[in-house]
Amino acid sequence: MAGVKEPGAVEPGVPMEPGVPTGPDVPADAAPSSGAMSTRRLRSEDYNDYSSTDVTPEGSPPAGINGFTRPESYQRFGESNGTTWYQTLIHLLKGNIGTGLLGLPLALKNAGILLGPLSLLVMGVVAVHCMSILVKCAHHFCYRFQKQFLDYGGTVVYGLESTPISWLRTHAVWGRRVVALFLILTQLGFCCVYFVFLADSLRQVVSSANSTTTDCQSNRTVTLTPTMDSRLYMLSLLPFVVLLSFIQNLKVLSIFSMLANVAMLISLVVIYQYIVRDIPDPSALPLAAAWKTYPLFFGTAIFAFEGIGVVLPLENKMKNPQQFPVILYVGMTIVTILFISLGVLGYLRFGAAIQASITLNLPNCWLYQAVKLLFSFGIFFTYAVQFYVPAEIIIPPLVARVPERWGWLVNLLLRVVLVGITCALAILIPRLDIVISLVGSVSSSALALIFPPLLEIATYYTEGMHPLLIAKDVLISLFGFVGFVVGTYEALVELAMPAAVINGTSTSGQ
Repeated sequence: MAGVKEPGAVEPGVPMEPGVPTGPDVPADAAPSSGAMSTRRLRSEDYNDYSSTDVTPEGSPPAGINGFTRPESYQRFGESNGTTWYQTLIHLLKGNIGTGLLGLPLALKNAGILLGPLSLLVMGVVAVHCMSILVKCAHHFCYRFQKQFLDYGGTVVYGLESTPISWLRTHAVWGRRVVALFLILTQLGFCCVYFVFLADSLRQVVSSANSTTTDCQSNRTVTLTPTMDSRLYMLSLLPFVVLLSFIQNLKVLSIFSMLANVAMLISLVVIYQYIVRDIPDPSALPLAAAWKTYPLFFGTAIFAFEGIGVVLPLENKMKNPQQFPVILYVGMTIVTILFISLGVLGYLRFGAAIQASITLNLPNCWLYQAVKLLFSFGIFFTYAVQFYVPAEIIIPPLVARVPERWGWLVNLLLRVVLVGITCALAILIPRLDIVISLVGSVSSSALALIFPPLLEIATYYTEGMHPLLIAKDVLISLFGFVGFVVGTYEALVELAMPAAVINGTSTSGQ
C-alpha cells in the first residue's frame, strides 16, 4: 500500500472549483511548513503530480463511459521525472501484496478448496474493474474542469456535485471526508495487523528456539518453551515502532521500503519451494465450507486486494500514462495468480491445520525460522510506510492550530498517540485472522467495492447511462455492502468467543 496519496491533497497553483472543500479538514499547503511535514513537502519529495490528460473545454474525455481515455489524449508535464512502465508495475505490485497474502490459505479454508479459488478470481476481476472505474472518472473531471490531477477524495467530490440530487450536491464536501475516514481506518487497520503478525511470529520463534534444528526435511513435533503472552510482545515492540514512526521523510522511508520488499520477496520464494513439496491427498478437504465462515473469507480476500488507493498516484506519475491501463491489467493479473496459487497450495499443504499466517506453519528449522524473522523484518519497516498516509491526513491540520514553536512537539506527540492506538487495538484483538477479516470488511470493502460503482453512476447519470450499466454498478455496490455488513458481523461474533478459544486459536502451534 505504499505510495497511497492522501485524500484532500490540493494541487499547488491550481484554483479550486466551487464546492471543492478547503480549510482545516483538508491537509493542503495551507498547513505551516514548520512543526509538521506539510503536504508541500510531501509533493517536493516524492509525490509530484503530473497531468494525465490533455484538458479540453468541451467536457467529457473522448472515450466517454466505455473505458479509459484514448492514448492520444494524454499530455505529460515533467516527463523527465516520471516513472517508467516497469517502475509503475513494481509499485502496483507492492501496493497490492502484503500481509493479506499470507492469510489467504486460511481464507480458503473458510470458503472451500473449490469455492475459495473461484471466489478469489471473481473478486480479483471486480477489484480491477473498480480500479478502472476510478481512473476513468478522474479523467472525466480532469477534462471537464481542466485539472492536472484529482485524487480519490477529489474525484468523489466532483462526482457528487454532478448528480441531479440537490442534497448530494450541497453536501459534496463530505465525499472527501468520508473517503479520508475510510482511508485512515484502512491504513491504521493495516498497522494493527502488523502488530499482531509481529507478535505472533516473534513468540513462535522464541518459544521454539531450543528445539530449532538444522534438519528442514522433517516437520517433527517439538516441545515449546514457555514464553510470555503475545500481548506482551506487542508492548515490547511499541517503543521501537514509535521511533520508526518519527521518520517523516519519504526518501528515507523509501530505503526502508526497498529493504522490506527484498526481505518479503526472499521469504515468499522460500515459502513457495516448501509448500509445493509433499502435498497430501486433498480428497478430505471440503469443496465448499460452511456458509457461516464465508464472510470471514470475504474480509480476508478484500483486505488482500485493497490496492485501489495507489492507482491514481501511480498513473499520474508515469512518463507515458497511456500505458497505464495495460500495466493495471497485467499487474493485477499477476497479483490474482499469486493470491490464488499461494492460497490453494498453502491450504492443500497444511489442510485443516493451516494457521492465520502461513509462516506460522513452517517447520522449526533454522532456514524457516530465519524466513519468519526476515518477513517480520519486512513487515516492521512496512509499518512506517503504511502509517505515513493517515499521519499526513490527521496531523498537519492539528499542528496548524498550535503556536509554531510547539508544532514539532505536537507532531511527535500525535504520532505517539496514533501508534499507541494501533497497538492498543491489536492487544484488544489478538487474533491475526480476525483482525485481517475485520479491517477488510469494515474499510477495504468500502474503498474497493462500494464507492467506485456509485461514483460512476454519479459521474455519468446526467449524461445518459445504459440501464444495464447502472444495474451492474448497483450490483457491485450491493455485493460490497453485503460483504461489509455480514463480514463485520461474523468477525465481531468470532471476536466475542471465550478467551480460552481465542488463545488457543491465536497461539496454536506456537
